[in-house]
Amino acid sequence: MYSLFFNLIFRRMDPEKAHHLAFRWIRLAARIPVLRTFAAAVLAPRYKELRVVALGRRMHGPFGLAAGFDKNAVAIDGMAMLGFDHVEIGTVTAEPQPGNPKKRLFRLVPDRALINRMGFNNDGSAAVAARLAARNPVFRTTLGVNIGKTKVVPEEEAIADYVTSTERLANHADYLVVNVSSPNTPGLRNLQAVDHLRPLLTAVREAADRTVSGRRVPLLVKIAPDLADEDVDAVADLAVELGLDGIIATNTTIARDSLGLVSDPALVRETGGLSGAPVKERSLEVLRRLYARVGDRVTLIGVGGIATAEDAWQRILAGATLVQGYSAFIYEGPFYARALHKGLAARLRNSPYATLADAVGAEHKKVTSS
Repeated sequence: MYSLFFNLIFRRMDPEKAHHLAFRWIRLAARIPVLRTFAAAVLAPRYKELRVVALGRRMHGPFGLAAGFDKNAVAIDGMAMLGFDHVEIGTVTAEPQPGNPKKRLFRLVPDRALINRMGFNNDGSAAVAARLAARNPVFRTTLGVNIGKTKVVPEEEAIADYVTSTERLANHADYLVVNVSSPNTPGLRNLQAVDHLRPLLTAVREAADRTVSGRRVPLLVKIAPDLADEDVDAVADLAVELGLDGIIATNTTIARDSLGLVSDPALVRETGGLSGAPVKERSLEVLRRLYARVGDRVTLIGVGGIATAEDAWQRILAGATLVQGYSAFIYEGPFYARALHKGLAARLRNSPYATLADAVGAEHKKVTSS
Protein backbone atom coordinates (compact mmCIF):
# COMPACT_ATOMS: atom_id res chain seq x y z
CA MET A 1 0.00 0.00 0.00
CA TYR A 2 2.69 2.49 0.97
CA SER A 3 4.81 1.60 -2.07
CA LEU A 4 1.87 2.49 -4.31
CA PHE A 5 1.39 5.78 -2.43
CA PHE A 6 5.12 6.51 -2.65
CA ASN A 7 5.20 5.91 -6.41
CA LEU A 8 2.04 7.92 -7.10
CA ILE A 9 2.64 10.86 -4.75
CA PHE A 10 5.99 11.19 -3.00
CA ARG A 11 8.15 10.04 -5.90
CA ARG A 12 6.69 12.82 -8.07
CA MET A 13 7.43 15.48 -5.45
CA ASP A 14 10.65 17.28 -4.65
CA PRO A 15 12.25 15.10 -1.93
CA GLU A 16 12.60 17.90 0.59
CA LYS A 17 9.00 19.04 0.09
CA ALA A 18 7.83 15.44 0.46
CA HIS A 19 9.82 15.15 3.68
CA HIS A 20 8.19 18.26 5.13
CA LEU A 21 4.72 17.07 4.09
CA ALA A 22 5.16 13.66 5.72
CA PHE A 23 6.67 15.35 8.76
CA ARG A 24 3.59 17.56 9.17
CA TRP A 25 1.30 14.51 8.99
CA ILE A 26 3.32 12.70 11.65
CA ARG A 27 3.29 15.72 13.96
CA LEU A 28 -0.44 16.22 13.45
CA ALA A 29 -1.27 12.59 14.21
CA ALA A 30 0.80 12.73 17.40
CA ARG A 31 -1.24 15.71 18.64
CA ILE A 32 -4.60 13.91 18.40
CA PRO A 33 -4.98 11.58 21.43
CA VAL A 34 -7.26 8.95 19.88
CA LEU A 35 -5.34 8.87 16.61
CA ARG A 36 -1.92 8.61 18.22
CA THR A 37 -3.10 5.84 20.56
CA PHE A 38 -4.50 3.85 17.64
CA ALA A 39 -1.40 4.48 15.50
CA ALA A 40 0.95 3.37 18.29
CA ALA A 41 -1.10 0.21 18.91
CA VAL A 42 -0.80 -0.73 15.23
CA LEU A 43 2.68 0.52 14.40
CA ALA A 44 4.55 0.08 17.68
CA PRO A 45 3.68 -3.32 19.21
CA ARG A 46 6.09 -4.34 21.95
CA TYR A 47 8.07 -7.57 22.11
CA LYS A 48 9.36 -8.42 25.58
CA GLU A 49 12.25 -10.41 24.13
CA LEU A 50 13.59 -7.30 22.37
CA ARG A 51 13.96 -5.19 25.51
CA VAL A 52 17.48 -3.87 25.93
CA VAL A 53 19.52 -1.94 28.45
CA ALA A 54 21.94 0.43 26.76
CA LEU A 55 23.61 3.71 27.66
CA GLY A 56 22.08 3.48 31.10
CA ARG A 57 18.54 3.30 29.72
CA ARG A 58 15.94 0.55 29.54
CA MET A 59 14.44 0.53 26.05
CA HIS A 60 11.52 -1.29 24.47
CA GLY A 61 13.84 -2.50 21.74
CA PRO A 62 17.09 -1.79 19.93
CA PHE A 63 15.78 0.12 16.91
CA GLY A 64 15.95 3.89 16.72
CA LEU A 65 15.62 6.79 14.35
CA ALA A 66 18.96 8.13 13.15
CA ALA A 67 19.82 11.81 13.31
CA GLY A 68 18.84 13.93 10.33
CA PHE A 69 15.11 13.28 10.17
CA ASP A 70 14.02 15.40 13.14
CA LYS A 71 16.67 18.10 13.18
CA ASN A 72 14.83 20.49 15.48
CA ALA A 73 13.15 18.20 18.03
CA VAL A 74 9.62 18.86 16.82
CA ALA A 75 8.34 15.30 16.28
CA ILE A 76 9.84 13.11 19.00
CA ASP A 77 6.46 11.75 20.10
CA GLY A 78 5.44 11.26 16.49
CA MET A 79 8.46 9.08 15.78
CA ALA A 80 7.93 7.11 18.99
CA MET A 81 4.32 6.62 17.87
CA LEU A 82 5.68 5.03 14.68
CA GLY A 83 7.63 2.47 16.71
CA PHE A 84 11.13 3.85 17.06
CA ASP A 85 12.60 2.76 20.41
CA HIS A 86 14.90 5.75 20.59
CA VAL A 87 14.95 9.00 18.65
CA GLU A 88 18.12 10.91 17.87
CA ILE A 89 17.46 14.54 17.03
CA GLY A 90 19.77 16.91 15.16
CA THR A 91 22.31 17.53 13.99
CA VAL A 92 22.05 20.73 16.08
CA THR A 93 24.66 23.49 15.84
CA ALA A 94 25.45 26.24 18.33
CA GLU A 95 24.07 28.92 16.01
CA PRO A 96 20.98 28.65 13.79
CA GLN A 97 21.77 28.18 10.12
CA PRO A 98 19.75 27.66 6.93
CA GLY A 99 21.96 24.94 5.52
CA ASN A 100 23.13 24.70 1.94
CA PRO A 101 21.23 26.14 -1.03
CA LYS A 102 18.40 24.06 -2.45
CA LYS A 103 18.14 21.66 -4.26
CA ARG A 104 20.01 19.57 -1.68
CA LEU A 105 18.21 16.24 -1.26
CA PHE A 106 18.01 13.58 -3.97
CA ARG A 107 16.43 10.13 -4.19
CA LEU A 108 18.22 7.29 -5.96
CA VAL A 109 15.15 5.07 -6.08
CA PRO A 110 16.62 2.07 -7.99
CA ASP A 111 19.43 1.97 -5.43
CA ARG A 112 17.12 2.55 -2.42
CA ALA A 113 19.41 5.41 -1.47
CA LEU A 114 19.50 9.13 -0.81
CA ILE A 115 22.08 11.83 -1.43
CA ASN A 116 21.91 14.87 0.80
CA ARG A 117 23.94 18.01 1.18
CA MET A 118 21.61 19.65 3.67
CA GLY A 119 24.43 21.28 5.61
CA PHE A 120 23.09 21.04 9.16
CA ASN A 121 20.03 23.24 8.57
CA ASN A 122 18.58 23.76 12.06
CA ASP A 123 17.20 26.31 14.52
CA GLY A 124 20.34 26.38 16.68
CA SER A 125 21.00 24.88 20.10
CA ALA A 126 19.36 27.67 22.12
CA ALA A 127 16.03 27.28 20.31
CA VAL A 128 16.16 23.47 20.40
CA ALA A 129 17.02 23.52 24.11
CA ALA A 130 14.02 25.77 24.80
CA ARG A 131 11.79 23.43 22.82
CA LEU A 132 13.01 20.39 24.76
CA ALA A 133 12.59 22.19 28.08
CA ALA A 134 8.96 22.95 27.25
CA ARG A 135 8.23 19.43 25.98
CA ASN A 136 5.58 17.32 27.71
CA PRO A 137 6.30 13.77 26.50
CA VAL A 138 3.38 11.56 25.50
CA PHE A 139 5.39 8.40 24.82
CA ARG A 140 8.34 7.10 26.81
CA THR A 141 11.33 7.04 24.52
CA THR A 142 15.07 7.48 24.79
CA LEU A 143 16.26 10.80 23.38
CA GLY A 144 19.63 11.24 21.75
CA VAL A 145 20.93 14.71 20.89
CA ASN A 146 23.38 14.95 17.99
CA ILE A 147 25.56 18.08 17.88
CA GLY A 148 27.79 19.45 15.13
CA LYS A 149 29.91 22.45 14.20
CA THR A 150 28.38 25.71 13.01
CA LYS A 151 29.48 26.18 9.39
CA VAL A 152 30.92 29.69 9.77
CA VAL A 153 32.98 28.77 12.82
CA PRO A 154 36.62 28.12 11.86
CA GLU A 155 38.14 24.76 12.70
CA GLU A 156 40.35 26.22 15.44
CA GLU A 157 37.20 27.43 17.27
CA ALA A 158 35.27 24.16 16.83
CA ILE A 159 35.73 22.99 20.42
CA ALA A 160 34.14 26.13 21.89
CA ASP A 161 31.28 25.77 19.40
CA TYR A 162 30.56 22.18 20.47
CA VAL A 163 30.88 23.14 24.14
CA THR A 164 28.23 25.86 23.71
CA SER A 165 25.76 23.34 22.32
CA THR A 166 26.66 20.84 25.04
CA GLU A 167 26.00 23.36 27.80
CA ARG A 168 22.60 24.17 26.32
CA LEU A 169 21.45 20.67 25.43
CA ALA A 170 23.06 18.12 27.76
CA ASN A 171 20.37 18.51 30.43
CA HIS A 172 17.73 17.37 27.94
CA ALA A 173 19.65 14.43 26.45
CA ASP A 174 19.51 10.79 27.45
CA TYR A 175 22.71 10.54 25.42
CA LEU A 176 24.82 13.05 23.50
CA VAL A 177 26.48 12.47 20.11
CA VAL A 178 29.42 14.42 18.71
CA ASN A 179 29.05 14.43 14.93
CA VAL A 180 32.38 14.89 13.18
CA SER A 181 31.53 12.85 10.10
CA SER A 182 29.08 14.74 7.89
CA PRO A 183 30.62 15.54 4.49
CA ASN A 184 28.47 18.66 4.10
CA THR A 185 30.22 21.04 6.51
CA PRO A 186 33.66 22.09 5.20
CA GLY A 187 36.49 20.81 7.37
CA LEU A 188 34.25 18.84 9.71
CA ARG A 189 35.67 15.43 8.88
CA ASN A 190 39.16 16.69 9.74
CA LEU A 191 38.00 16.51 13.37
CA GLN A 192 37.90 12.70 13.13
CA ALA A 193 41.70 12.66 13.28
CA VAL A 194 42.61 11.50 16.77
CA ASP A 195 44.79 14.54 17.46
CA HIS A 196 41.75 16.77 16.91
CA LEU A 197 39.16 14.36 18.29
CA ARG A 198 40.80 13.79 21.69
CA PRO A 199 40.60 17.43 22.91
CA LEU A 200 37.15 17.85 21.39
CA LEU A 201 35.65 14.84 23.15
CA THR A 202 37.44 15.71 26.38
CA ALA A 203 36.01 19.24 26.32
CA VAL A 204 32.48 18.03 25.55
CA ARG A 205 32.70 15.43 28.33
CA GLU A 206 33.80 18.08 30.82
CA ALA A 207 31.08 20.48 29.68
CA ALA A 208 28.38 17.82 30.06
CA ASP A 209 29.63 16.88 33.53
CA ARG A 210 29.64 20.44 34.86
CA THR A 211 26.28 21.25 33.23
CA VAL A 212 24.30 18.21 34.40
CA SER A 213 24.16 17.31 38.07
CA GLY A 214 22.91 14.03 39.51
CA ARG A 215 23.60 11.87 36.46
CA ARG A 216 26.22 11.19 33.83
CA VAL A 217 25.11 11.90 30.27
CA PRO A 218 26.49 9.16 27.98
CA LEU A 219 28.74 10.55 25.24
CA LEU A 220 29.16 9.00 21.79
CA VAL A 221 30.93 9.92 18.57
CA LYS A 222 29.59 9.32 15.05
CA ILE A 223 32.15 8.37 12.40
CA ALA A 224 32.22 8.14 8.62
CA PRO A 225 32.36 4.93 6.58
CA ASP A 226 35.12 6.53 4.51
CA LEU A 227 37.72 6.32 7.28
CA ALA A 228 40.67 4.09 6.50
CA ASP A 229 40.83 0.94 8.59
CA GLU A 230 43.76 2.24 10.63
CA ASP A 231 41.79 5.39 11.43
CA VAL A 232 38.81 3.29 12.56
CA ASP A 233 41.20 1.46 14.89
CA ALA A 234 42.55 4.76 16.18
CA VAL A 235 39.05 6.04 16.99
CA ALA A 236 38.24 2.74 18.72
CA ASP A 237 41.39 2.98 20.84
CA LEU A 238 40.62 6.61 21.70
CA ALA A 239 37.10 5.69 22.78
CA VAL A 240 38.50 3.16 25.24
CA GLU A 241 41.20 5.56 26.42
CA LEU A 242 38.69 8.35 27.14
CA GLY A 243 35.99 6.09 28.59
CA LEU A 244 33.63 7.08 25.79
CA ASP A 245 30.20 5.49 26.09
CA GLY A 246 29.63 4.66 22.46
CA ILE A 247 30.45 4.92 18.76
CA ILE A 248 27.88 5.26 15.98
CA ALA A 249 28.94 3.53 12.78
CA THR A 250 28.38 5.03 10.32
CA ASN A 251 27.39 8.34 8.74
CA THR A 252 26.91 8.89 5.00
CA THR A 253 29.61 8.25 2.41
CA ILE A 254 31.17 10.40 -0.29
CA ALA A 255 32.08 7.25 -2.25
CA ARG A 256 30.31 6.48 -5.53
CA ASP A 257 32.40 4.43 -7.96
CA SER A 258 32.78 1.27 -5.88
CA LEU A 259 29.12 0.93 -4.88
CA GLY A 260 27.57 -0.46 -8.06
CA LEU A 261 24.99 2.31 -8.32
CA VAL A 262 22.42 1.91 -11.11
CA SER A 263 20.51 5.19 -10.78
CA ASP A 264 20.66 8.02 -13.30
CA PRO A 265 24.35 9.03 -13.57
CA ALA A 266 23.37 12.68 -13.26
CA LEU A 267 21.90 11.95 -9.83
CA VAL A 268 24.83 9.80 -8.81
CA ARG A 269 27.18 12.70 -9.56
CA GLU A 270 25.39 15.02 -7.12
CA THR A 271 27.68 16.05 -4.29
CA GLY A 272 26.82 15.22 -0.70
CA GLY A 273 26.54 12.22 1.55
CA LEU A 274 25.10 8.99 0.15
CA SER A 275 22.97 6.90 2.50
CA GLY A 276 20.78 3.83 2.24
CA ALA A 277 21.35 0.36 0.83
CA PRO A 278 24.68 1.05 -0.97
CA VAL A 279 26.34 1.98 2.36
CA LYS A 280 25.32 -1.28 4.03
CA GLU A 281 28.42 -3.38 3.40
CA ARG A 282 31.00 -0.78 4.39
CA SER A 283 29.04 0.23 7.49
CA LEU A 284 28.93 -3.41 8.53
CA GLU A 285 32.68 -3.76 7.92
CA VAL A 286 33.40 -0.73 10.12
CA LEU A 287 31.14 -2.08 12.84
CA ARG A 288 32.87 -5.47 12.81
CA ARG A 289 36.25 -3.79 13.01
CA LEU A 290 35.17 -1.63 15.92
CA TYR A 291 33.77 -4.56 17.89
CA ALA A 292 36.91 -6.60 17.32
CA ARG A 293 38.83 -3.70 18.83
CA VAL A 294 36.59 -2.60 21.73
CA GLY A 295 34.44 -5.65 22.49
CA ASP A 296 31.84 -4.88 25.14
CA ARG A 297 33.76 -1.94 26.62
CA VAL A 298 32.04 0.57 24.31
CA THR A 299 28.42 0.52 23.16
CA LEU A 300 28.18 0.36 19.37
CA ILE A 301 25.24 1.64 17.35
CA GLY A 302 24.93 0.30 13.80
CA VAL A 303 23.44 2.54 11.14
CA GLY A 304 23.66 2.67 7.36
CA GLY A 305 21.55 0.66 4.94
CA ILE A 306 19.32 -1.02 7.53
CA ALA A 307 16.12 -1.73 5.63
CA THR A 308 15.04 -5.13 6.95
CA ALA A 309 15.07 -7.20 10.12
CA GLU A 310 17.87 -9.29 8.61
CA ASP A 311 19.97 -6.16 8.15
CA ALA A 312 19.43 -5.24 11.81
CA TRP A 313 20.10 -8.81 12.98
CA GLN A 314 23.43 -8.88 11.13
CA ARG A 315 24.48 -5.63 12.86
CA ILE A 316 23.61 -7.08 16.25
CA LEU A 317 25.57 -10.27 15.60
CA ALA A 318 28.47 -8.08 14.43
CA GLY A 319 28.51 -6.14 17.69
CA ALA A 320 25.80 -3.47 17.68
CA THR A 321 23.75 -3.14 20.86
CA LEU A 322 21.46 -0.66 19.11
CA VAL A 323 20.63 -0.06 15.46
CA GLN A 324 19.19 2.94 13.64
CA GLY A 325 17.47 3.70 10.36
CA TYR A 326 16.54 6.74 8.31
CA SER A 327 16.83 6.36 4.53
CA ALA A 328 14.90 3.09 4.45
CA PHE A 329 12.08 4.81 6.34
CA ILE A 330 11.55 7.01 3.26
CA TYR A 331 11.09 3.93 1.09
CA GLU A 332 9.40 1.54 3.55
CA GLY A 333 6.94 3.98 5.13
CA PRO A 334 5.08 3.91 8.45
CA PHE A 335 5.21 0.11 8.87
CA TYR A 336 9.02 0.14 8.74
CA ALA A 337 9.66 -0.16 12.48
CA ARG A 338 6.80 -2.63 12.98
CA ALA A 339 8.16 -5.01 10.34
CA LEU A 340 11.68 -4.71 11.67
CA HIS A 341 10.65 -5.46 15.25
CA LYS A 342 8.53 -8.43 14.20
CA GLY A 343 11.37 -9.87 12.13
CA LEU A 344 13.96 -9.32 14.85
CA ALA A 345 11.79 -11.05 17.45
CA ALA A 346 11.36 -14.03 15.12
CA ARG A 347 15.10 -14.27 14.49
CA LEU A 348 15.88 -14.14 18.19
CA ARG A 349 13.32 -16.87 18.95
CA ASN A 350 14.85 -19.09 16.26
CA SER A 351 18.43 -18.43 17.38
CA PRO A 352 20.52 -20.13 20.08
CA TYR A 353 20.56 -16.92 22.12
CA ALA A 354 18.35 -16.49 25.18
CA THR A 355 18.35 -12.70 25.01
CA LEU A 356 19.18 -9.99 22.53
CA ALA A 357 22.17 -9.04 24.69
CA ASP A 358 23.53 -12.57 24.21
CA ALA A 359 23.42 -12.07 20.45
CA VAL A 360 25.46 -8.85 20.48
CA GLY A 361 28.85 -9.63 18.96
CA ALA A 362 28.08 -13.36 18.78
CA GLU A 363 29.55 -13.56 15.29
CA HIS A 364 32.94 -12.45 16.62
CA LYS A 365 32.76 -14.57 19.75
CA LYS A 366 32.04 -17.66 17.68
CA VAL A 367 35.16 -17.06 15.57
CA THR A 368 37.44 -16.47 18.55
CA SER A 369 36.17 -19.55 20.42
CA SER A 370 36.57 -21.93 17.48
